[in-house]
Amino acid sequence: MALHNLIPMRHKPHRIALDLPGLIGASEIFRVSGGVKCDPAVDSWLIEGGPAELQAIAKKWFVQMRRCGDDVRELMHDGCPVACVQDAPFGYVNTFKNHVNVGFFHGAALRDPAGLLEGSGKRMRHVKLHPGRELNAAALGDLIDAAYADIKSRLGAELS
Repeated sequence: MALHNLIPMRHKPHRIALDLPGLIGASEIFRVSGGVKCDPAVDSWLIEGGPAELQAIAKKWFVQMRRCGDDVRELMHDGCPVACVQDAPFGYVNTFKNHVNVGFFHGAALRDPAGLLEGSGKRMRHVKLHPGRELNAAALGDLIDAAYADIKSRLGAELS
């Protein structure tokens, strides 16, 4: 008797193609919880989070993120201030020894005609700001506005 006749055959499950909204063709949205309109921990970080020169730079750009819309929420995540719409972050600031990063959670998808964005990850990008170095402030402001519009669009796509 052949060995293959003694082993019971398993039935292969039928595969069903799912086309649920948000599953196919949509990018995942990173989520965080606990965002509020004005987080005291963020305010504290913006005042006490490092050398005054770097903190001033970080605060300037985080305030711009806050001003993107009435639906912006904020929280501390991984030790730095993060700006969100609902529970979906779009931007952050962080200080390092000699520079400030202004980062974008879906920065790889943003148009950057001024070439400010750095990074090679799948989604995130950042702009490095050094005290005393020239900056295209208008272009960075445009990136912040674009990141805010981008996350609102992604959230809207989830609902449709």
